[in-house]
Amino acid sequence: MKKKVLLMGKSGSGKTSMRSVIFANNPASLTGRLGATIDVEQNHVRFLGDLILNLWDCGGQEAFMDHYLTTQRSSIFQHVGVLIYVFDVESRDRDTDLQYYKDCLQSLSAFSPNAAVFVLVHKMDLVRGDKEALFAAKKRDLEATAHEIPITIFGTSIWDESLYKAWSRIVHHLIPNAPILAQHLAIFGEACGATEVVLFERTTFLVIATSESTEQTSTDLSTHNAVDATRPVMEATRYERTSELIKGFKHSCTRLREDFHSLEMELPGFTAVLDELTRNTYIMVIVHDPAIETAALRMNIGLVRQKFEELQADGGTH
Repeated sequence: MKKKVLLMGKSGSGKTSMRSVIFANNPASLTGRLGATIDVEQNHVRFLGDLILNLWDCGGQEAFMDHYLTTQRSSIFQHVGVLIYVFDVESRDRDTDLQYYKDCLQSLSAFSPNAAVFVLVHKMDLVRGDKEALFAAKKRDLEATAHEIPITIFGTSIWDESLYKAWSRIVHHLIPNAPILAQHLAIFGEACGATEVVLFERTTFLVIATSESTEQTSTDLSTHNAVDATRPVMEATRYERTSELIKGFKHSCTRLREDFHSLEMELPGFTAVLDELTRNTYIMVIVHDPAIETAALRMNIGLVRQKFEELQADGGTH
């Protein structure tokens, strides 16, 4: 099953850099070496069994954008599953940026009316003033330009976990059986006494599903803890920060010509085990009960491997 993903935005907005960080496992410090994308660069990324992301990275020079919206309009915008439109937060050409964005949304509506739209206000690390106020103003402009087209907006940077948060949400949208996987993670977590269980895609380390509900995943969980006093307080950005840290650790292993397979952490407050679950995924199990041994967690992970392989193979119908 292929899902077409359009990555669009003006030249210099950071599209190729973020693609390099997420899909090529390059550290942010090396993205300065990347050149501008010429026309359309296609890449196929395999996720979970037979799901293949057909990623179209569209060069953002004005000549290319004009072609996308005229002579190439049908080929670019038909059969799209997701449009990711990237804005450089520091761009001074607001009117032109919004016009191209509006034209792309109209073309998408004409050829792929059911496509999801994610907008990334990128390079937020460069903002020196009130970031929240600037992001809120940008968000109002983008929503007003989109009119009735539903859009999801994130502020992102290649230098922190915000990029992983945005791309994890995008990938989660593309995986049809993500809710089923989350249900089974919750069952598994309860069976082995875990506080939380997280499923990562093997190559990108994007979060596929968690034992938490979607609403809890995307909000500040401290409100949930206020209701459940027995639940430990956990940071809302923990998934994305874990993705960023593990990707960095894997890169360090590669530089030392070592393979990364698993990780155990036994800290005063909690224990975490990160291990291979299936051919395409890693699983992280977090426990706060000091009586639960890491060996028991590893054994339980081994017992559910076959089940999760089946869930990925059949689309999660069990």
